[in-house]
Amino acid sequence: MPIGRRVLLAGATGLVGGELLRRLLADDTVAVVHVLARRALSISHPKLQAQVVDFSALPPLPALDEAYLALGTTIKVAGSQAAFRAVDFDANLAVARAAFQAGARRLGLVSAMGADAHSRVFYNRVKGELEEAVKALGFDALVIARPSLLLGDRSALGQPARPGEHVGSLLAGVLRPLIPARYRPIRALDVACALLAHVPAARGDLLLSSDAMQG
Repeated sequence: MPIGRRVLLAGATGLVGGELLRRLLADDTVAVVHVLARRALSISHPKLQAQVVDFSALPPLPALDEAYLALGTTIKVAGSQAAFRAVDFDANLAVARAAFQAGARRLGLVSAMGADAHSRVFYNRVKGELEEAVKALGFDALVIARPSLLLGDRSALGQPARPGEHVGSLLAGVLRPLIPARYRPIRALDVACALLAHVPAARGDLLLSSDAMQG
């Protein structure tokens, strides 16, 4: 693992992003964690450099080695398909471009199971289009995580509960032996750990399916 890594994280207030932030700050090989967020963070740390930004007009970024994209919302929370796309596609891609321009050559992206740029399902299509757009930027290493239903405490993050996740968690507990591994709900922690394990050492494009990330 290289020493003195300069890391960028977008989406630190989400389930996966929060896990990424905690582990990056605790990693002795990481020198600084630059966080871009839509609202101020509630934590402080000697390594943490947090900035509230407008993702449609990002400022120039400091020199970077790697970046992690964990920005995401839902159509219900966003209010419309256009608002959803502005976060899940536009904002993520803007950060990826800015990170590349700042020198980052390694990128970890939180996508979703079923991501497909040609899907008839709007959510899956946007996720797939983002994957393709980020691939085209030319990172030396691009690790894409495609988790199934995420598990984690959204209330602790000040986020509204997602009924589908709650129901999925309950069903998974009862039916787990009958559910194929790739479709089982997965902890946000497992997704974060998988990205952190692969991004610093990956070469080329690497796709992590949900079953491959199960802890």
